[in-house]
Amino acid sequence: MQDWTSVPYCGTPPQPTDLLLAWNLDPWLILALALAAMGRFHPALAGDNARRRCFDLALVVAALAFLSPLCALSSALFSVRIVHHVLLVSAIAPLLAAAFPAPSRPLAGARLVLGVLAASATLWFWHAPAAYAAALSDDHLYWLMELTLVGSAVFVWRELQSPGALMRTALGHVALIVSMGLLGALLTFAPAPLYALHIVAAPIYGLTPLEDQQLAGLVMWVPAIVPNLLAALLSLDRVVNAAEGGRLASPA
Repeated sequence: MQDWTSVPYCGTPPQPTDLLLAWNLDPWLILALALAAMGRFHPALAGDNARRRCFDLALVVAALAFLSPLCALSSALFSVRIVHHVLLVSAIAPLLAAAFPAPSRPLAGARLVLGVLAASATLWFWHAPAAYAAALSDDHLYWLMELTLVGSAVFVWRELQSPGALMRTALGHVALIVSMGLLGALLTFAPAPLYALHIVAAPIYGLTPLEDQQLAGLVMWVPAIVPNLLAALLSLDRVVNAAEGGRLASPA
């Protein structure tokens, strides 16, 4: 049987019949989210309803990820853990970046490259089986994993959303798509389960450990890249429109 002497932050896997009652009522987390909510009064958001809505929505998604039964279910299913991480890097991060955008600064290309490398390395590192197991056996490492995932993603999304060359931005999104797609493919086509924590828990929910891992790979491979894919296509569309506008403005 699985050794639960080291309990994941979200708790031991609940039985399906108990899932809807498995809310995370950690008072320190609730206090942290309440303090974070004060950020909506930050001067940078004053008078900008769109940016404030992005911030509010980021908080709602964070509450869903950490307070709702989704947190407990992520202890049982690796696929749900990936959904949880996708919410961090592909929902909360771009929303926070939109709420607090980066200004136009020198060395934008270098910072974008650094951001893409940092976000990709962080994602791959914490999904290595050993690092993943360590993070789920120690609360400090768990929060280090969560904060570095969302922090590196916010950094790169701010650079992607900052004013700059559209083609460079599109290429940045494509690089992230490739990184997440490769990780998703690795999880999908691995011949054996890689994450011991879920070997006992996954069957409780009607999945073999390998099926759970394959589902996790598909989540990383498809839904996770949608925000980057849409942003890349939008950037490329703007590149094409700018080029066509330039040709039309040129004298014959």
